[in-house]
Parts: sequence; structure tokens; C-alpha cells
Amino acid sequence: MGVGLKPVSDGFIKLIKMIISPLVFGVVVVGIAKVGNIKTVGKIGGKTLLYFEIVTTFALIIGMVVANLFNPGAGMKVDPATLSTEAVDKATKGSHLPSEAEFLLNIIPDSAVGAFATNTMLQVLLVSCLFGFALVHVVGRTTEVLVDFLERVNEVMFKIVGYIMKLTALATFGAMAFAVSQYGIDTLVSFGKLFVAMTVACLVFIVVLAIIVRVYLGLSLWKMILYIREEIMLAFATGSTEAVMPQLMDKFEHAGCNRAVVGLVVLTGYSFNLDGASIYLSLALVFLAQATGVDLSIAEQLMILGVLLLTSKGMAGIPGSAFVALSATAAATGSISMAAVALMLAPDRFMGNYRTTVNIIGYAVATFVISRWEGLLDKNRAKDVLDGKVSVHA
Repeated sequence: MGVGLKPVSDGFIKLIKMIISPLVFGVVVVGIAKVGNIKTVGKIGGKTLLYFEIVTTFALIIGMVVANLFNPGAGMKVDPATLSTEAVDKATKGSHLPSEAEFLLNIIPDSAVGAFATNTMLQVLLVSCLFGFALVHVVGRTTEVLVDFLERVNEVMFKIVGYIMKLTALATFGAMAFAVSQYGIDTLVSFGKLFVAMTVACLVFIVVLAIIVRVYLGLSLWKMILYIREEIMLAFATGSTEAVMPQLMDKFEHAGCNRAVVGLVVLTGYSFNLDGASIYLSLALVFLAQATGVDLSIAEQLMILGVLLLTSKGMAGIPGSAFVALSATAAATGSISMAAVALMLAPDRFMGNYRTTVNIIGYAVATFVISRWEGLLDKNRAKDVLDGKVSVHA
């Protein structure tokens, strides 16, 4: 029965995906048009990427340190020769991490319509930015009419999102029922130490984010988490960041973040600010080494960290992205057997929930930090909203 409920959560995620591209286009274009300065938008993008690089590096380091302290794979004594890579190949559907040139070229869609049809976020962002930049240069009555039209369209899109969100509880139930019935409680028990290590690593990383929020913004991360708790729970249950992206963008803007910053940071973060995925990748690779009896030296771990700085970026949209990144890193370093990646098939579904949850919190912190960095955060508004003095629907 639990397996049979999978279409419930799948249908919910498809409904959300259906609306994301046009909603993103409207939010980004209107945001850029209202900023009215292309140099400002460029600065926002540059600062966003710099922030993402620093924070994800911290996440990778934390995952690796926790794996060394907890030794979750110690004593498993798995022989890689006994493992089959067929299941991993099936999960990744033959995908591979793109080269730098391929990654950049893949940002450019074959057609503007194609970007929206395939829901490829970076392509949609490129089209939206170009449209917004052009709108800034056109100015006059044309800009006013189009911006007003897109603002009205955005209102309609968010209203549709509101309709879809009424199915949240049902979707959450279906997703969790499927996960437990498909993989069983025994799976959770057998990988208990790995789950504990992942939990500790995520909590340590969240403490780092809490310090950033308190010192730089003067705000409370706990209140921020409470503010987006519904989106966090839904993302945890479904394992999908896309399922909550429209609501997050709406809430961040409501809490005083500039619309242009919200659009650029959340969408860019979808591919570059994968904090939870970064923790998972470094933790999983050290775990696999321990499970297969490979004693990694400090130098080898630093090399793995260096490779992960590249392979952990741009994973969004790749089938079985975590397995692709794990396999690519294992192959690049040569220290860990690629066949060992098959060990992660069992716990990956639940690890995916961890990754997505931390990613969502990372999006929130990044949006507020970049808004503050650019002087585009209404701090009084943010405090009032997070303190509950202003209704979410006000």
C-alpha cells in the first residue's frame, strides 16, 4: 500500500514543476526591471557565486571531519569485487558530470521556449536575465506596460501555487509512506551510524549558518527556520527542492528581501549552493573508503576535497546526481573503487531528505546575506516578520 502511494507525492511535485518556469521568469524580470541597473544585478550575481563557493567549501570540510571522527564505515569489510555497478548505472541513466565547456554551453538553451519546456533552471534564468536587461534599456511606456503585466501574472501564478499547496499534507504522507515501505526499517538500522554522522554534520553546519546570521544580519536562524518550517517539512518528505521553490521566493520577498536578489540567489543556488549535497558527498566518500578497508591519508583526503570542489557544482537536473558525483570523484582520485558507490543505494533515499533540508536552509541564509550585502534588505521588516509581528499573508 505504501509503494502504491508514490504517485501521490509524484503528482504533487509535477504540479509544482508545472508552474515554476513561468513564475521564475516573472519574478526575475520584474526584479531586474525595478532595480533598473544592470551593473547592480551583475554585482549581485558575482557576490552570490563567491558566497556559495565559500559556504559549500565549509560544508565539504565539515562532512569530511565528521566522517573521520565517527568512522561510520569501520568494520564493514566490504569487498568491492562483490558489488555490482548495474544498479548505479540504472540510477544515473548513463549520465556524467559535464566538463567546464559543456556546463557553460548547457546554460544556453536550443530555444527560449525549450528552456521553459524542460524546466532547466539555469537556462530559464539566462532567458529571464536577458529579457530583464533588455527591458531596462527599452524604458518608456513599453517597460511600464510589460512590468505591470508581469506583476499581474505573478499574482495569478502565486494564487495557483496556493491551490497546489492545499495538497501538501497528502503529498507528505504519500512520500514518507513510500520511502519506509520500499526501503524498510531494517535499512535505517543497518546504516544507523551513517545517519547519525550525517545528522551531526548537518547540525554543525547549521550552527555555522546561525553564527553568520547572528553576526552579519543580527537575526535569529531559529526564527528563520520556523518561518519556512512548512517548506522545510515538505522538502524533507518529498526530497525535492523544486517542490518548495515558489513558496520560498514569495516568503523571502515578504520578509524584506529585494525581489531581484530573491530570484537570482534562489535560482543560482539551485545549481551552486548545494550545502546538504556537499556534506553528503564528502561524508559518503570517506564512509565508502572505511567500508572497503581503504585507509585514506591526509593528502588523499585533501585531494578528494579538491576534486569535490568541482564535482559538487552543477549537479542539479542530472539523473542520479549524487551517484554521478560520487563516481566521478572516486574515479578522479583513484583511492576508492567506483563499485563501492553501490553501497550508497540503500541509504540514499533518506540521505536525499537530509540534503534537501539543509539546501533549503542554505537558500534562506544566502538570500538574506546577499540582500544585506547589497543594501537591499529591509532589516526592520525582516525582524518583524521573523518575530511574527507581521502575518505571513500580510
